[in-house]
Amino acid sequence: MSFGVQGRELLIGVTGGIAAYKTAYLVSRLVQQQARVTVVMTAAARRFVGTATFAALTGRPVATDVFAEHSHPLGPHIELAERAELMCVAPATADILARLALGLADDLLTTLALSVHCPLLVAPAMNSQMWAKPAVQRHVATLRADGVTVIDPQSGWLSCRQTGPGRMAEPDAIYEAICSALAAASGHQPPPTPQL
Repeated sequence: MSFGVQGRELLIGVTGGIAAYKTAYLVSRLVQQQARVTVVMTAAARRFVGTATFAALTGRPVATDVFAEHSHPLGPHIELAERAELMCVAPATADILARLALGLADDLLTTLALSVHCPLLVAPAMNSQMWAKPAVQRHVATLRADGVTVIDPQSGWLSCRQTGPGRMAEPDAIYEAICSALAAASGHQPPPTPQL
């Protein structure tokens, strides 16, 4: 079992990209390693994968509403942020990268990203032309400078039927980045993970 995942409280943000289906595998692996996972979905993400999928995988309600006072009297952006030990946004679209870089907070996911005091990771996913745009690269550079871990996209077959950079990192690579970030935050180095 990888260091730092068992019993850890994780937030997984899902935004509106076709790669959202891969995040289901990531969440399943984290839960199987006994992490406690809460999934936060944007409205666009719910057009690609339903909340029932992540609720079934985590055994927890999916967070979608910044005004969910019935379940979080202080507001989910406060209560979820206080208990989170790590937040990872996968996939991270060009839109969410821009909003995070600018410090915007107009939905639950962006409000949480501003509220957490734990490591924040993002796994970009988009069309190659979008990924190459100077504006996107400026936002990525800003996030890195702000201490956000950017899990670079891979080059490969994209949903736009082209091949190039922009494909979200594979779930196993994101999982390892999460383990490494948790270990670093705890002041430990994770042991090598056996190849599957």
